[in-house]
Amino acid sequence: MRLILPNPRGFCAGVRMAIDVVDRVVELYPDKTVYVYHEIVHNRHVVGRFRDQGVVFVEDLADVPSGEVVVFSAHGIPPEIRKQADDRGLVAIDATCPLVTKVHSEAVRYAKKGYQILLIGHENHQEVVGTRGEAPEATLVVESPEHAREIEVADSTRLVYLTQTTLSTDDAGAIIRVLKERFPDIHEPNEPDICYATTNRQHAVRQIAPEVDVVLVVGSRNSSNSVRLTEIAQNVGTEAHLLDDASELRDEWFTKGADTSVLITAGASAPEDLVAKICKTLIDNHGGTIEQWDIVDESIEFLLPAALRRLMKAEGAEVGTGTVTVDSGVGSPELYGAVPLTVSAKSTPPTLADGIGL
Repeated sequence: MRLILPNPRGFCAGVRMAIDVVDRVVELYPDKTVYVYHEIVHNRHVVGRFRDQGVVFVEDLADVPSGEVVVFSAHGIPPEIRKQADDRGLVAIDATCPLVTKVHSEAVRYAKKGYQILLIGHENHQEVVGTRGEAPEATLVVESPEHAREIEVADSTRLVYLTQTTLSTDDAGAIIRVLKERFPDIHEPNEPDICYATTNRQHAVRQIAPEVDVVLVVGSRNSSNSVRLTEIAQNVGTEAHLLDDASELRDEWFTKGADTSVLITAGASAPEDLVAKICKTLIDNHGGTIEQWDIVDESIEFLLPAALRRLMKAEGAEVGTGTVTVDSGVGSPELYGAVPLTVSAKSTPPTLADGIGL
């Protein structure tokens, strides 16, 4: 069996930062219950591992006792939640992905300038709820091209679109095309809102999926970017399956047996050890080789939240650089079950400006 692993895979920097925040808070307060508002990231295994450490996930800040520590998830929150935390005297640490924070800032800036905001995304996704909360009176959510054809705006000359960071570039592009046709004067962000990790993973699947028999996407079903990866593979005509871990593998997916070629990728919130276990299981059961395709260099660094750095200093904990770094790397043979052969296949991901979905 030929297993193809694209880089990037595993946690993106925003997810890694959010997880690192909770890890450090748990270490900082070993005798306290650490609360997290919403799932820290959309992955069943990550959330389960934290629950095993005593972390409590809540959907209502009223469930957090006054004065306790609460971490806001990577998806971002509306300002009203921050105010609730202040009113309850909670020690709040914001683990929002910096790329989501960028979209929040854009929403605030355009609303202050009197623009109406068309927010492309899924109405009830936590990220969209958070972004819309920055300017609720000025924001309309657009979920589909059909919705874009029907939506009514107050002034088409004072209009801007923003996007949920985890959307498929294909889906977002189709909606943007309709909006530009209807509203030629619509403004767009200076930089694309869809996050680099989402774009890179989608690009890797588009590039490799047509060359393989099966695509496996490691991620949870409530992970928007994981679902999009599965859909992109299916859209190019390749069988694709979304699975949480190796326990969900099915032999009937591999109709060519040992001759099957399999692309194994992961959503941005899936731990790499789950990818490795799937590879090792397939190697054990079917034999074969692992090829690591270096599609995009995704090395990036984010600062830890300022509130966490202040708490660490106050508690005498080592802050170090105060950053979280993610580097593309070669998987170890012990972890993956075979020595990966590295294949250089780097290319520049296309963007919405290049016409994806347009």
